[in-house]
Amino acid sequence: MADRSYLYSADTMPTGTEVPRQIRCISEHNGDVPLAHKLMVGRGTTVVPSMIWNPPIGIAGDYAEGAALLRDLLHAVGKGLEDDAEFAACVVRTTAHLEKQQARHFVLETGEIVSMTGDDPVAGVRELVSVDIPHAVAQAEAAIAGENDAWLVSLRADWERHFGSFYSEALYFSFSS
Repeated sequence: MADRSYLYSADTMPTGTEVPRQIRCISEHNGDVPLAHKLMVGRGTTVVPSMIWNPPIGIAGDYAEGAALLRDLLHAVGKGLEDDAEFAACVVRTTAHLEKQQARHFVLETGEIVSMTGDDPVAGVRELVSVDIPHAVAQAEAAIAGENDAWLVSLRADWERHFGSFYSEALYFSFSS
């Protein structure tokens, strides 16, 4: 297993008995939950049943607000990477894919990541929702407001790790419509 986080969009949230009717693939990222995924579920964040695994380890957030937060941060990061053609291409691909796959909610599946440590995956998701995601959102909001330059510098130095996920209409776990 590659230990990935998976990000989807849907017009309804998963419930304990059914998954949304139309699930659109957004992105997958190897090895951790990247900053971009945290920001995209960073508004209206809630724990939901997983669409892939049995425990309640899915994370949902408001699509429009999460996508806007990511776009605003990418704009702020880009102010220091004007000559980086790869970053510019990443931003274009990401924003185009987000526009094409939009829905009411983002749904983040973190089962592979939160299970890597052998600890309780439900507790790992609770920590993501109560600590990691709000911290990432606060950092991003401060950076967008021009109050977090040191953090922006660190993002620019390693932007691929934070924003360079695989965006596609088909992920390792895809759902038929």
